Amino acid sequence: MKLENLTPAKGSTKSVKRVGRGQGSGKGGTATRGTKGAQARAGYEHKIGFEGGQMPIQRRLPKFGFKNPNRVEYQAVNLSSIQAIAEKNGAATVNPDDFKAAGLAAKTDLVKVLGNGEISLAVEVVANAFSKSAIAKIEAAGGKATVI
Repeated sequence: MKLENLTPAKGSTKSVKRVGRGQGSGKGGTATRGTKGAQARAGYEHKIGFEGGQMPIQRRLPKFGFKNPNRVEYQAVNLSSIQAIAEKNGAATVNPDDFKAAGLAAKTDLVKVLGNGEISLAVEVVANAFSKSAIAKIEAAGGKATVI
């Protein structure tokens, strides 16, 4: 086997359509562009979303929805995750740096602690927000919920 003997598998490649090479080719005259109109001319470029003059879909459909510019997004962390972090680190305090180290929140995320799971250690949890059930469970375990 030599490099110059290699060929593609049979049927895997197609020959190029040579348009505009005379009437005998069957693709002469208009070169498969149809007759007249902007698309038949050289240099034709349509705008994004242009549908040939038909009312484009982004104008046919109605506007809807609302994005609140003042919305505050929190990264949710459950008590079960806090229990795991506290057991692993053996620390009396769990803060946002611990969440970031565990991969539960990014550096700039605001963290909200939710009450899913159980916590048995008396741990001081420091976060941006807490749910009522999370505060109740943390305090029942002898811990403390501190809002930043």
